[in-house]
Amino acid sequence: MTDSADTVITLPGSGPTVLACGAWLKNTLCLTQQDKAYVSPLIGDLDSLDARERFEQTVNRLCTTFPLPVEIVVHDLHPDFYSSQFAQAYAEHHEIPVLAVQHHHAHIAAICAEHHLNQPVLGLALDGVGLGTDNTLWGGELLRVDGAQVQRIGHLAPLALPGGDRAAREPWRMAAAVLAKLGRGSEITQRFTKQSAAATVATMLDNNLNCPQTSSMGRLFDAAAGLLDIYPVQMHEAQAAVQLQKLAEEHGPTKGLAQGYQITADNILDFTPLLVSLLDWADAKRSISEAAALFHATLIDGLTGWINEAAYRYNIAHLALGGGCFHNRLLCNGLLQRLTTPVFQVHGALQMRPDDSAIALGQAWVALQLGSSQTHRPRE
Repeated sequence: MTDSADTVITLPGSGPTVLACGAWLKNTLCLTQQDKAYVSPLIGDLDSLDARERFEQTVNRLCTTFPLPVEIVVHDLHPDFYSSQFAQAYAEHHEIPVLAVQHHHAHIAAICAEHHLNQPVLGLALDGVGLGTDNTLWGGELLRVDGAQVQRIGHLAPLALPGGDRAAREPWRMAAAVLAKLGRGSEITQRFTKQSAAATVATMLDNNLNCPQTSSMGRLFDAAAGLLDIYPVQMHEAQAAVQLQKLAEEHGPTKGLAQGYQITADNILDFTPLLVSLLDWADAKRSISEAAALFHATLIDGLTGWINEAAYRYNIAHLALGGGCFHNRLLCNGLLQRLTTPVFQVHGALQMRPDDSAIALGQAWVALQLGSSQTHRPRE
């Protein structure tokens, strides 16, 4: 996807004109016209007045450039996103149906749109966080997606987010959450002596104060980085995860940790044994690059086993990989190598990126699959 012109995605057939308003981070807009989807250049994160003005200007430009009137408007499930609130207001003003689409459903739907996948697919959505249908924070999801229908059939074992969004900027907090989960919360202040908030975070975790749970793969990467003392505080998004990948690439291929993960009876993929190993690894002052390689290899082992079991159980031959974690070459290529077979096809992003910049396309695809008759109008 370029940053200067709309990306044009050819769809397998014509449908109603859909305006999809995207997510909060890495926002783009998508407008469909007949058998084409037009995805705007990157607008960016919608936390500034400037970005919101660009968002509204882009809506006006798309709707002026492409003459068919909007028939459906779509937004993220999160009600507090500016894009969601704009969509609701737009739908009410124009008296057209409005549809909310869960974040990770949209990630997988974007892959379906690019590959014209109209049959049921397994969707592996790995990213930071997105609001789930149960009102918790998702981010490591195994979904069964069939057009507009989605079923959450598995997820990563949850970890606490001490301080909420702040934990995404400070990986040491995610490492502290691991210690608390292991019943070793008393070690938090001993291990994170450079962090002035260590005692406060330990108390928060001990009393479950402002510690929402998340199944996020992005936060699992942060936990691993925090345990290995890799960028305990990040200067920019995904800095610790990118460094973890770089260290693993410098080390080279290695085998995953034997028994480094568990798959529970209710299909939760739990990497707690791997995190315990990283904790011990750091204590023994062993090679951090080797630990990073071990982390990646074990993730690939666990995800491969998890997906293969689900593919067999649900009799599905297509896998879609979506979410920002698939910017990680080791993770993405490792899964492609392990899972691609003559009878099982793996699909990733093509013209789009795998991150939230593809959310608008996925939202539009869901609306097109659902059809305007099943959307609902704004309340009177």
